[in-house]
Amino acid sequence: MGQLLRELFSIPLPGSILGLMLMFIALLLKIVPLEWVDSGAALLLSFLPLFFIPATVGVIDYFDVFAGKGAFLVVVLILSTLLTMAGAALTSQHLSRRFEAGKERS
Repeated sequence: MGQLLRELFSIPLPGSILGLMLMFIALLLKIVPLEWVDSGAALLLSFLPLFFIPATVGVIDYFDVFAGKGAFLVVVLILSTLLTMAGAALTSQHLSRRFEAGKERS
């Protein structure tokens, strides 16, 4: 459906992204019940690490790019991981506080 919309309206987004957005909207509006996609999503999530293997192996083709910059890349990797973890933690704390505050008002 996303690919069809992309071709019909010349939308400069991949069809898979448009399809994902359509699925999100359908789930949000309860057009598609969550039970219909729950088991399929759980199956895909169980195999999710396998989807990263080709990308990881593909990095080997660019060894010359990473050679000599290993220490810098390790620092960038650690910092970006810490920033992501901090951002996720702060976001979840903020949402948790908002949820609790909403419960107290009810």
